[in-house]
Amino acid sequence: MFQTSSVAGTGSASSTSGTSSDDITRTVKTELGKDDFLKLLITQLTHQDPLNPMEDKEFIAQMAQFSSLEQLTNLNAGLESMTNFAMTNAVNYIGRTVTFYNSDGEELSYKVTSVTFNQGEVTLHYDGGSVPLENVIGVA
Repeated sequence: MFQTSSVAGTGSASSTSGTSSDDITRTVKTELGKDDFLKLLITQLTHQDPLNPMEDKEFIAQMAQFSSLEQLTNLNAGLESMTNFAMTNAVNYIGRTVTFYNSDGEELSYKVTSVTFNQGEVTLHYDGGSVPLENVIGVA
């Protein structure tokens, strides 16, 4: 969920007696996750003015945002799991004969020689061509 990047720099200080250097490394978060959102909400509730507390509508809206974030996180995890399953399953096609329709509507059958994965797309390769996994109508 988090995207992080490292920033490394070398600082050096020189003087008449010599040179010293030190490496500084820090990690920067570019996205907030559900844990960060919950920490912000707790901090907000902890530091609110007791004479002017957060209104119920605001609190409910923030809880709904938190719930939406949780559901999106779970959906993303499910999609990643499905993609991994499709990739693992596609490897099982190597050496087997798949049947599919070409662009002319003709039914073809070829023995799969290799499989490639590119940005979630699974492609089966055979001697002389390739076919997206989603176009396969049968496996022998």
